[in-house]
Amino acid sequence: MNRLLPTSLVGSYPQPEWLIDRQRLAGRFPPRVRAKELWRVAPEHLEQAQQDATLIAIRDQERAGLDIITDGEVRRESYSNRFATALDGVDLDNHGTALDRSGHPNPVPRVFGRISRRHAVEAEDVRFLRANTDRRIKITVPGPFTMAQQAQNDFYKDEAEMVMDYAAAVNAEIKDLFAAGADIVQVDEPYMQARPEKARKYGLAALDAALEGVEGKTAVHICFGYAAIIHERPEGYSFLPEFCNCRVNQISIETAQSKLDTKVLETLRGKEIILGVIDLSDMTVETPETVAARIRRALPYVDAEKVIVAPDCGMKYLPRDVAFGKMRAMVEGAAIVRREIEGG
Repeated sequence: MNRLLPTSLVGSYPQPEWLIDRQRLAGRFPPRVRAKELWRVAPEHLEQAQQDATLIAIRDQERAGLDIITDGEVRRESYSNRFATALDGVDLDNHGTALDRSGHPNPVPRVFGRISRRHAVEAEDVRFLRANTDRRIKITVPGPFTMAQQAQNDFYKDEAEMVMDYAAAVNAEIKDLFAAGADIVQVDEPYMQARPEKARKYGLAALDAALEGVEGKTAVHICFGYAAIIHERPEGYSFLPEFCNCRVNQISIETAQSKLDTKVLETLRGKEIILGVIDLSDMTVETPETVAARIRRALPYVDAEKVIVAPDCGMKYLPRDVAFGKMRAMVEGAAIVRREIEGG
């Protein structure tokens, strides 16, 4: 893929109402432990239903014209809990409690032993995605720092040691995801923005450890939280330039809802930028020209050849028709700027 300003989702796409109770999903904080009560389909039919819904997500992305396709995270109750609860060292019967980035307590995995990965978690998701589209594909995995912040530590004397064990689990998973056919693997690390002091202390080292020895295009997503859950946006990132010297190839940021001063992208020269240009707090579908204007804001500070156009964050909380309309506007807005640059 050599197209200028390629388009992609950050990760998630709306799950169908027949698959998951979207009202219950939206009425709570994102699950950190398993939330099987959200699924509307009987357990014996759930896997097939999730595959059918994943096909819908793939076809919607293709119809909208996206260049890089995800599985929509359709099989997940949240971006992080499916992987985080599949690890050894986590008590699935007796949950812990931790403060969410909003400051509210939330049930979380309770770490009672050493964290390790017993088997690949998302490799089959990648194989299914690869078998059902001929476009480039991306899969996401929760980051080690974020998972550690979404857990109650009842085992490790040093939180940094726990984070590094999470990093080893993510590292093994990423290698399996590339082996299964992924073109891009994205590590979701929103808590680096929420807790920048800890992120500087050991989060960035954990991300590098998670990417050690990985051969393939990698990304990290850092955001201000789901627009449906976190309504107040700061004016800028508390943790962003620090990524300049880490192993990751692409950095996914949001600029639309926060009206981010894109001058900060100067600090990330050399990295590819997944540029968030779709406001997920607004149910109005952007015009292509609005999207184009948001892309143009970034171009003084990052080479157009290094920009991937995307929504601010995951789309899972949007109505499907709104999500599809916003994807189409994103594709058309990218095409406007592409023509301007290429002189077409």
